[in-house]
Amino acid sequence: MIPERPRFTIGVEEEYFVVDRSTRDLVRELPPQLLAELEHPPVGATSPEFIRAQVEIGTPVSMDLPELDEYLSQMRRFVSDVVGTRNMAIIAASTHPFAQWGEQRRTDRARYRVLEEALQGVVRRLLISGMHVHVEIGDEDLRIDLMNQVTYFLPHLLALSASSPFWHGYDTGLKSYRPAVFRSLPRTGLPDEFQDWSHYQRYVDVLVGAGVIEDASKLWWDIRPSSRYPTLEMRSSDLCTRIDDALAVAALYQALLAMLYDQRTANQRWRIYARSLIAENNWRAQRYGVEESLIDFGRGQLVDMADLADELVAMVEDQAAELGSLEYVQRIPGIVANGTSADRQRSVFERAMAEGAETHDALVVVVDHLIDETLEGV
Repeated sequence: MIPERPRFTIGVEEEYFVVDRSTRDLVRELPPQLLAELEHPPVGATSPEFIRAQVEIGTPVSMDLPELDEYLSQMRRFVSDVVGTRNMAIIAASTHPFAQWGEQRRTDRARYRVLEEALQGVVRRLLISGMHVHVEIGDEDLRIDLMNQVTYFLPHLLALSASSPFWHGYDTGLKSYRPAVFRSLPRTGLPDEFQDWSHYQRYVDVLVGAGVIEDASKLWWDIRPSSRYPTLEMRSSDLCTRIDDALAVAALYQALLAMLYDQRTANQRWRIYARSLIAENNWRAQRYGVEESLIDFGRGQLVDMADLADELVAMVEDQAAELGSLEYVQRIPGIVANGTSADRQRSVFERAMAEGAETHDALVVVVDHLIDETLEGV
C-alpha cells in the first residue's frame, strides 16, 4: 500500500562563523550578554555550536518556500544585528579562509565535553559549518525508501552549494573542503541502503546496545532520518553564502523528494546505485563544484553541470509548481552559470593578489566579501 502523500513541510538549520571586524579572524569568545540576546530570535531558535565562534540557527517549520524565505531572512538579519553591536559580523561559508582550528575554544557544555572526550583530536579540528534541510515525511518506511533513492542526488546538492575552498590560509584546490574535514569523524558520508524502518532501527539498536552511541543523533551521515523530527534531513551541502542559493538548494531537495514519491505512486522507482559509485560523484562535487561534470550512471558518462541543472529543473518542475517553489528551483541553472560561493571567493582572492596584496591581506578581502554576501538579499 502506498503511504499517504507527505506534506513536505520544510525547515533549515545554518551554522554561522562569527568574526572580529577588526582582524577578520574568528572571535575567541561570545560575551555572555550577547549569548543571552541571541537566545531570543524573532522566529525559530538559535544555539551555540562546538566552537565558541559559531552560532547555529533553526527556522520554524515552513509550509512552503516563500515562508522559509521570510524566516531565514529574519534569522540571518537577527544574528547579524546582535553580533554587530560588538564590532562582530557573521559569515555564511563552510570554512573560514584563514582561521586556525588549534586556536579555537570549545563551548563549555556537557554535550560538547562528552563529544571531545569520545572523538579527541578529530573533533577539535572540526572548524566547519553546514546547512541542514529537513523535509517532513511522516511515514517511517517511506522516509527510508526516499532516503535510499534521493542519495543519488546528494553530490549534485553539494556541487551547487560549494563554499569552502580555503583552509588554514591556503587554497585547497577544492571547491568544497568541508567534507574532507568532516569525513574524519565516524558514521559520516553516505548511509547504507536499508530495506525499511525496522531494518534501519535494528542498525541503530546494535550501536546503542553496544554502548557505541547514545542514540541516532550520533549518526552524522550526509542524509539521515532525523532523531528529533519526522523528517528526512539532508546534510550533504555546504553552507550557501547567498541566501538565494540556500533557498534554491533547499527547494530542489524538497522537490526531488516529492518527485520520487510521485514516481512511487506510478509504480516507478529511481534506480539504486552502489554507494561507491555515488562516492565518486561526491568527490567530483568536492573537487570541481559546478565547474565540471558529474557521472550520469544511467548513461554511463560524464555530463556537464549546466546540462544536469537543466535536467534537474525539468525533472521536478511539476512538483515544484505544486509546492509553490518553482521560482526558487528555477534559480539552479543560474548557480551553475554564475558559480558558487567557492568560485566567487577564489575570484576575489586572485584579484586581490593580482593587485599586489600579500596572501593574508588577500584572504582578509575574502572575509569582507563573505560578510557582505551573507546579507545580500536578506
